[in-house]
Amino acid sequence: MKPRSIDPPRIEYLRVQNYRALKDIELKGLTPLTVFLGPNGSGKSTIFDVFAFLSESFQSGLRKAWDKRGRFKELRSRGAEGNITFEVKYREKRSSPLITYHLEIGEDIKGPFVARESLSWKRGSHGRPFCFLDFGKEVPGSGEVVTGDMPDEEDTRTSERLDSRELLAVNTLGQLAKHPRVGALRRFIAGWYLSYLSADNTRGVPEAGPQERLSMTGDNLPNVVQYLKEGHEERLGMILHKLAERVPRLEKVDASVMPDGRLLLQVKDAPFEKPVMAKFASDGTLKMLAYLTLLYDPEPPQLIGIEEPENQLHPRLLPELAEECRTASGASQLMVTTHSPFFVNALRPEDVWVLFRSEDGYTQARRASDMQGIHEFMEHGALLGQLWMEGHFEVGDPLTNSGAEKRVARKPSRR
Repeated sequence: MKPRSIDPPRIEYLRVQNYRALKDIELKGLTPLTVFLGPNGSGKSTIFDVFAFLSESFQSGLRKAWDKRGRFKELRSRGAEGNITFEVKYREKRSSPLITYHLEIGEDIKGPFVARESLSWKRGSHGRPFCFLDFGKEVPGSGEVVTGDMPDEEDTRTSERLDSRELLAVNTLGQLAKHPRVGALRRFIAGWYLSYLSADNTRGVPEAGPQERLSMTGDNLPNVVQYLKEGHEERLGMILHKLAERVPRLEKVDASVMPDGRLLLQVKDAPFEKPVMAKFASDGTLKMLAYLTLLYDPEPPQLIGIEEPENQLHPRLLPELAEECRTASGASQLMVTTHSPFFVNALRPEDVWVLFRSEDGYTQARRASDMQGIHEFMEHGALLGQLWMEGHFEVGDPLTNSGAEKRVARKPSRR
């Protein structure tokens, strides 16, 4: 069994401007496991969609990702002018320099275009960041790039022109071996996994054939079980052991090929002799199996997004699922949205961001660790989810008029 990576790329900073409710939001010091809370409509799904939009733009092209979301009419923040802007700061490894990826998207009568795209890094502790890819500064689709593994000021800049102003320079030039730093970012973003799992999707009977990666909807779960069974039996055994600890009386999960060439996922419970088809298994069993195959993937995605994992799962299982996510964050960066205090009870304040709408209607964010009294309460035995439910967070309470900032002085209960 191949060992899991222990030094994957990490996003440390995200800034988004003019994207739906995210008029101007900045998240600093993102951790390997980052969890977003907030009232309905606070912007959690929009944060999630930022990662989906970037990944889809790299996988299927900017135009397709743009049109899918309704173009500027639906994407640009209401009342805002100017380009939609994303800025991501990340490290390829813990010891690597911090790299900044800046992307601005505009639109005119011909459609969306890359208004500005740049990559820069600061290799030492002093001096300004060095920009080694800069496109769109003067003409969309044109720019300069510095080749090589460790691009520097002294290296030669090469002028390049892309076939279309809709093309992302990082995605295009990153396919060339002479641009290894650009290629590393391309592979990173294109490989992000954003989960839209539902139990119903996992109940299908797909065509037989092993598949390494769980699809975003989970409709190929039987194929992934087949892949693990054939190539990673020890890993599958560990996944099923963890599943059996959470699902009473579960004995076995198997994927078998039917005479017509389709793949049937079956679940066996004790004390019954015969298994049942997945379509008759519980929603929670299938959702937990899907999450475990994702989190314990032998070659996991470098970034995983999971939206509201608590759906269809028993509340008592959620702290354990949070711990599974923390374990997986050693090999993948995880971005999770949730409404569950049970899930949050297993988290650290540094991992949790609370989203809320300010008086102007746009999304703002506060980290739980920056809120007054949170660390002190937890040092005395309080759990983070309890503090959230008892109103000790300074923002994000849906029962206030706006969920905006407040001050809380009362002591938390201890359980």
